[in-house]
Order: sequence, then structure tokens, then C-alpha cells
Amino acid sequence: MRSAFAIIFFLIFLNQGIAQVRWTLVDSLYQPLPKGVHVYKTDDPVDGKPNTAFYVSADLKERSLLFLADTTLNRRLTPAGFYQKNQQPLVVVNTSFFSFTTHQNLNLVINNGKTLAYHVHSIAGKGTDTLTWRHPMGSAIGIYKNRKADVSWQFTDSAARFPQALQRSIRPFRDSLSVHTESSFFATASTYQDQARLPLKPLPWKVQTAVGGGPVLLQDGQVSIANNDELKFAGKAINDKHPRTAMGYTANGELIILVVEGRFPGKAEGLSLTQTALLMQQIGCIEALNLDGGGSSCMLVNGKNTIRPSDKEGQRAVPGVFIIKTRR
Repeated sequence: MRSAFAIIFFLIFLNQGIAQVRWTLVDSLYQPLPKGVHVYKTDDPVDGKPNTAFYVSADLKERSLLFLADTTLNRRLTPAGFYQKNQQPLVVVNTSFFSFTTHQNLNLVINNGKTLAYHVHSIAGKGTDTLTWRHPMGSAIGIYKNRKADVSWQFTDSAARFPQALQRSIRPFRDSLSVHTESSFFATASTYQDQARLPLKPLPWKVQTAVGGGPVLLQDGQVSIANNDELKFAGKAINDKHPRTAMGYTANGELIILVVEGRFPGKAEGLSLTQTALLMQQIGCIEALNLDGGGSSCMLVNGKNTIRPSDKEGQRAVPGVFIIKTRR
């Protein structure tokens, strides 16, 4: 585990990187904490801009910890609402993107091996392309029964028992079909890939818990942002600075949950996707995933806020969260 005041003095992280930030252990602010869980905070600037961020590290191998997800039906709750609904768990953090109109999770959510929400794989065209649909895969972070974590890309179908997963992203394709089955999706997707991405051999993703978002930020310890494949942010939006939520894991089996404060000019301005990826890499993640950010970003530890939510009303209601509980 990291020391109480982990200070590293590298000036530049990688050729494209951000200056290394210093993390301070703030466990005392969020007691009681069980074995294997720690909370860290930084107020170090990123690229000269004010920044505030927190992360929770949780030992995936610690058997007293339960890693769960929860959703709502046709409605949304604030993280504080989920905290009460789930008998005051240790950690509650926002996860997937969602529809403000239908309150639907737009990404995969699995709890105790049961799929509660599915990726949306069809995006309607606009303007002159209203009769066409674009079809990306979605991404999620999952935890297996053996407490190993994985970030991958999945095709989800309510007719299938398990999502079908790939360990690398694929190029989305476009056609006139609004819905694809598993077989038609991969058959059509194969015709759009170059040789480096073939063959497509998805495997059942038999995780116990999973939450989706996107894009993937890190693969094999390297910054590899899959935004163009996942069709998450258009144009230069990948460089926009916002509050962020991200999850990943380290080689020694720590789950990392990061939240970044933002939209407070001169105090905490948020991070770009690239800066978020580099921060997760600095913490030690080998794989990491971006989750819904902006006004949705919120993490509670023992019911207490970490970052300030950016919405003036406070915590935004969301339809899905990731939860850490302790066995009673």
C-alpha cells in the first residue's frame, strides 16, 4: 500500500504527460474504514490549472469487501439516495451514462451475475443520414468471482445469458439496421476491420459485477483512449475539461475509483480525458475506464462527499451506481 504522504518528484510523466501530483492519505476524514480500503486526496494543479481529486483504493482480494452495483427502474436517485437504499454502504459512486428523458442506463450494469442494464449499440444518424445507424461496442469494468478485475469491450443482448467480450476495441460500422443480433453484429463488424483487428472472437464475459461507461483510458498500462471506436465524445470534446469519474485496477489487485472536481473556475477546473488517463496511470492502474462525468460525478465514502458536485443543486440523480460494502 502507498505511504501516508506519497510524494514523487518526477517533473514530467512520459513525453506527453502531466506533472506528477502528490496524494495525501485522508482516511481519518472518512472513518471507520475496513481493512484494505484507503482514501487519498490531491490539490496539486494539473498543467498549471487548479485541481482537486480523490481516489479510493480497495483490495480486491480482501474477502470482507463486497463489490456490487445497483440500478433503479424508470427513475433516478442521488448517490445519497442509493446510500440509504442500500443500507449505508462504505462507497457509492456514479457509473454509466444515461437518458435524462427515460432515466435509462445506456451502458452495461451487472450485479451478482445478473445483467441489470445493457449497452446501447445503435446510434441514429442525423440530417441526411437519418436512415442510417452507427454501431459501436460498449466498454465496462468487471470483477470476476475470483476477484480479478478486467476492462474490456462487450456486445450485450437481452436474449443472451452473458455479454460477449473482446479484449480490444473494434471499429464501429454503419448500416440501415436499427438492431443487430449478436451473430449479425460480429459478422458485419468483421467486414469493417483491418487485419490487425481480425479475427473477432468474442468470449462470454462471466463477471459477477460490472459497470459500463467509456471510453477505455488505459490498456496494458499504456494510455490508449478508445473514443473514436466507442463514439463517446464528438470532435474536440475529448480535450474539454470537466468533472470526471473513472475506475481501474493495479497489477497487485487494487481497485481504484477516481473522482475529479470541476467547473469551479480558479478553484477546480476539471480534467480532459487524456489528463484523467495519465492520472490513473500515475496511480498505478494497468487498465482504466472513464465513466459518466460532469454534473454526475460524485463519490460518497461512509455517506460523506469527496468532491463537490458541479451542479448548483448538489448531487445529480442517476439511475445506476457502483457500491462497496463490508460483510456484516
